[in-house]
Amino acid sequence: MIELDAAADAAIHILYIDDDEALGVLTRKNMQRRGYELHLAKDGAAGLARLAEGGIDAIVLDHFLEGETGLDLLPCIVSGADHPPVIYATGSGDAGVAVAALKAGADDYVMKGVSSDYFDLLAAALAQGLERARFRRDTLRAQAVIRHERDRAELLLSEVNHRIANSLGLVAALIRMQASVTKDQVTIDALQETQIRINAIASVHRRLYTSHEVGTVRVKEYLESLLAELEASMRDEQRPHSVKVECDDVILSTDKVITLGLIISELVTNAYKYAYPAGQTGEIRVVVDQTGQGGLRVHVEDDGVGFDRTAPAKGTGLGTKILTAMASSLKSSILYAPDRQGTRAMLNFSID
Repeated sequence: MIELDAAADAAIHILYIDDDEALGVLTRKNMQRRGYELHLAKDGAAGLARLAEGGIDAIVLDHFLEGETGLDLLPCIVSGADHPPVIYATGSGDAGVAVAALKAGADDYVMKGVSSDYFDLLAAALAQGLERARFRRDTLRAQAVIRHERDRAELLLSEVNHRIANSLGLVAALIRMQASVTKDQVTIDALQETQIRINAIASVHRRLYTSHEVGTVRVKEYLESLLAELEASMRDEQRPHSVKVECDDVILSTDKVITLGLIISELVTNAYKYAYPAGQTGEIRVVVDQTGQGGLRVHVEDDGVGFDRTAPAKGTGLGTKILTAMASSLKSSILYAPDRQGTRAMLNFSID
């Protein structure tokens, strides 16, 4: 079947490097009947020169050459990215020669001879070597196509994230403009909180289109940027507080990062509004660390007046509903540490 396959196609060009010219001629005649066209080279220099001309599908390389061995030539032959398969032909009974040839890049080896067995083995080795080379080329082409499509998809996704971030930024700007012309303080506060929530989502998409990561975000960089923006928007003479972030180097999926950003933004906003008396300076700390069991632990805390959970909710109560819903989507809930100065909100959830 191997011979029929070879003969059915156009001639397959084999470079035969051997200083035994008589055996080369005999091999050429025999292999021509099997569909192989041999190009004879009596030494390494002639073989490399013919290889450089191109059009060679496979190489048969003799071990013993005049003044050198096939092992000396192998590195030059296999240095190319898409070099032809090499069948190492040796009359030596030393198995170490065959092993050395295979380690140096030969695809296969055969024991030289003048019997029909030698030509049968050589034809089989060539067919297998050519098939492996064909498979390698097909694999490389497929990988190139996959890389191209992946790069294209990443580019498109980056553009989508860019547009989403810009659109959300425009929405936040419109809300900010609306707040600036509104007289009612309750409405102003509600619009400001909405703007903060939108910024928490937009910040994730900005991270996605400016990084090489697809579908994941580095939490530390995201939170530092997000909370710096939040502090800049919330801090004033009545609330001169600072936000401190301590975060392990953790990577989360986009969905979980957005949820985490909304939760932390909500808790920090509450701390800005209610933790300290007006005009008093205070610190708000955000701590995110790994638990060592595939989980993430989040603390948002302050040293303010504390939080009475039995008291009626301040404001509209929408923030509490958002916190409950977001924590539930992480299959968790927000707990509050009892018996401490100030407030500490705690959340634990799985990274995966």
